[in-house]
Parts: sequence; structure tokens; C-alpha cells
Amino acid sequence: MKKKIAILGSTGSIGKTLIEIIKENKKNFDVVLLTADKNYKEILKQAKYFKVKNLIITNEKSFRELKKKKLGKINIFNNYNSFNNIFKKKIDYAMSSISGIDGLDPTLKIIKHTKKIAIANKESIICGWHLIKKEIIKFKTKFVPVDSEHFSIYYSLNNKKFSNIEKIYLTASGGPLINLPKISFQNVKISEAIKHPNWKMGKKISVDSATMMNKVFEIIEAKKIFDLRYDQLDILVHPHSYIHAITKFNDGMIKIVAHDTNMKIPIFNSLYDDEANTIKTDQLNIKKLNFLNFKKVDTNKFPSTKLIKKLKNKESLLETIIVLANDELVNLFLLKKLNFTDINIFTQKLINMRDIKNLSQKKPGNVASIISTKELIKKKIDQLVN
Repeated sequence: MKKKIAILGSTGSIGKTLIEIIKENKKNFDVVLLTADKNYKEILKQAKYFKVKNLIITNEKSFRELKKKKLGKINIFNNYNSFNNIFKKKIDYAMSSISGIDGLDPTLKIIKHTKKIAIANKESIICGWHLIKKEIIKFKTKFVPVDSEHFSIYYSLNNKKFSNIEKIYLTASGGPLINLPKISFQNVKISEAIKHPNWKMGKKISVDSATMMNKVFEIIEAKKIFDLRYDQLDILVHPHSYIHAITKFNDGMIKIVAHDTNMKIPIFNSLYDDEANTIKTDQLNIKKLNFLNFKKVDTNKFPSTKLIKKLKNKESLLETIIVLANDELVNLFLLKKLNFTDINIFTQKLINMRDIKNLSQKKPGNVASIISTKELIKKKIDQLVN
């Protein structure tokens, strides 16, 4: 029987990679839903190839353009409330790869409609894990993290309980600026910040790698997903990006997960999980294994990593505030309205504001409250920057 699949964010890098994996074994899959924001030409091309019957395109202009076309039996929707019309029973697998906080609402809405959900959206996990966890328990949906580091931890657990974990080390390549002197950071150009040495990624996540804010986010994600304390998590700089996570268990065993710098590997494994299937990859790289070269993070050079010390084990809105602030500030940098070093400077200024400090003490709420927090943070950053 064919596996029924839904891809939220099929025109982004994660979605496209999953599409390529499914193409290799097309006869075993039935893609029942694809979603996108603006890229209606790409989603239409995907839909025709897989004979997809349901499309969601959220941008109003792109939705109208798509509706003009003669698409036969393809149903076109422009919001995620249509899930109840699309899914008559649980599908086998859903990928949530919509970028930013916009991915949280559809992620929550699709959980009850799928047997397994793979989440590649950092913001959804950081800002809404308390909501996601509630839904996956309620609807008995299996959850698989797709980020390479978190998938590596998930993979290394192999039926062990979260309580068996003593310590986790997440690895960081150090990004495109690892060898650049700190004194030169002020003048970093967009083209330099997005030129990752190992991974092919979008602009925003590449900038996060350059500031190493992505590692702050990954620490937060790991704490939430695996129910850990922050003192059980650490970062090791590993320029080759061959090792993705090191997990030390309280029985003395240490598991190190290595794979090529190719997101196809965690995505492939999230799809097939414990089924017997084969992916073509490079041979074991002995040269990289012989020169792992782990180092501690230089927190003075990458000051965003100091934020980890401010995080408390108790649930609070601070993590959400950091994520939302970073989204705004990175966007301003990409629009050439800020210098590279301003991203950290204004993040620190924001979280030190008295009303933001008070807000950060509160517990995370529902989706509407998270969206209202996003609007508040945007206003505060506008005030700080302008």
C-alpha cells in the first residue's frame, strides 16, 4: 500500500529535498497535499509530477494567480483550516518545513491528521513545543526531529529513555566566519555571511550560522524535545561538520553520530524510520575522522552564545522573545538596514528592556499570544533601530 504524504512548505529547501527522495521511489508514495506561500509556479510543477489533488497557497496574490489556471481535479485552498476537508483519515507522514513562526499554526493543525510528523521548523519547536507535545500525545502521533543534530540524538537513543541521557554535545561548524578575526565582523557583507563552508542553506539560516545563533536555538530545541536541563547541553566547534551530536548516557556509553553534510540523510531517515531502505551516500571519510578537531566556542567572538547562560530550565517566554527578535534583526541585516554585529547588539538591548524582562518571565501561551508577542517584538525593534 502506498504511503500517504503531506508536505508543508514543499517549495523550500527541506521540502524540495523530500520531493527528490520521494521521486526515487515514486510508486510507493501518494502525495495528498503540498503547501507554499508565494511560489505557485514551483508548487504547480510538483503537483503535476505527483498528481497531487490538494494544494494550499497562503499568499493571496499567488492564490488568485493559481485559481486562474485550468487545473482539472486539483483542489486549491488558501488557508490551513481546509485540513478537515482534505484529510478524511490519518495519513502516514507529514513534513512541517514552513520557515519562521508562521509554521507553528499549520504544524499544530496537521498533527491530528497524521500518524507521523517530521518537524524541520526551529521556531515552531522553540516557541510552541508545549502546544506540539500536547497534540502529539493527544492524537498518538509519532514525532521525528529533522534538524541534523536533533535527528542524530533521536537516532542515538534507540529505545533508551530521555532520563538515560547524562550529557549532549551539539556540534557547530563555526559557520562562514570561523576564521575571520573578530575585529572584521563589523564590516561583514551579506555575501560573506551567507556563504556557509559545508551546508547549502537559505539566507536566513546561513546568517544564523554566521552569528552562531543557530546553536543557541538548537540547544533550546534539544532541551525541549528531550526533556533536559540546560546544564546537560553544550556546544563543540567542529569545522568539518561530520559529527552531528555526541550523546553520553548515564550507563557510561557514549554514542557519536556522523554523516555527510547532506540534509537528505536525516530527511530520508525521518521518512523511512526503522524500515529497511537504502540511500546512496559517500564512503566513510577516515581523513575527517582522524582530524575531528573539537574546540570550545569562543563566546567573545560569537557573543550570541552567551544567551544560553540567561536561559532558565523553567518554561518562560524568553526563548520565544530571542527567536522573534532574531528573525526581525536578521531580516533587517539582509535588507542592508543593519550591520552584521548589530544583530547581537540589538538582541541584547531588547532583552534588557524593563518591560521585555517582565514579559520574559511569563509562561508561553497559545498561538494567538505568540503571534501578539511577535508583533510587540517587531515594534520594540523598530523603536530601537530607528
